[in-house]
Amino acid sequence: MGKIILEFDAAEEEEDARTALDGYKWKLAMWDLDQALRSVTKYEASIINEGKQASDEEFEMAEKMREEIRGILSHYNIMFE
Repeated sequence: MGKIILEFDAAEEEEDARTALDGYKWKLAMWDLDQALRSVTKYEASIINEGKQASDEEFEMAEKMREEIRGILSHYNIMFE
């Protein structure tokens, strides 16, 4: 990969610069959310009641949310891997 240089006018574009710099943090946060939902679908571990088994409703919602996250990321051409 070649060198990528981002330039921002510090005063006027401070928010844009912060967004560009925090991109990786957003990716990690989405990964953490996906993994929490995965623990429900794979291990049937409840997020709502720690240490308990997930309810059928929680299991179904976790599956749907994981699908939705992946659909949104795909729309923006972003992948976890």
